[in-house]
Amino acid sequence: QVQLVESGGGLVQPGGSLRLSCAPSGSGFSPYAMGWYRQAPGKQRELVATITAGGSTNYADSVKGRFTLSRDNAKNTVCLQMSRLKPEEPAVYYCYAVSYSCRYLWGQGAQVTVSS
Repeated sequence: QVQLVESGGGLVQPGGSLRLSCAPSGSGFSPYAMGWYRQAPGKQRELVATITAGGSTNYADSVKGRFTLSRDNAKNTVCLQMSRLKPEEPAVYYCYAVSYSCRYLWGQGAQVTVSS
């Protein structure tokens, strides 16, 4: 069974940058869209960014201009480049993928901590 594997989380100072990556553990899954959600303690999970197979992107208003989502369709991987991170943005970031048949896959989550 295909799973999504995330990497790149960690600790960064306010104003710093961090890069998250997500890749499938196997083959045979061609998602329509991929992206990232995040969930902070005590808060609901929110969409951060998404990208379709055609390259169309959508970002949460709070991250526009600071986060960039890219995708490699050949490998079905996505990378979220985060810059100018804010103290209120620590969360667990979850990679997701949705197939053309509306099947969802989720990663295990990557912790992002923003602290000086």
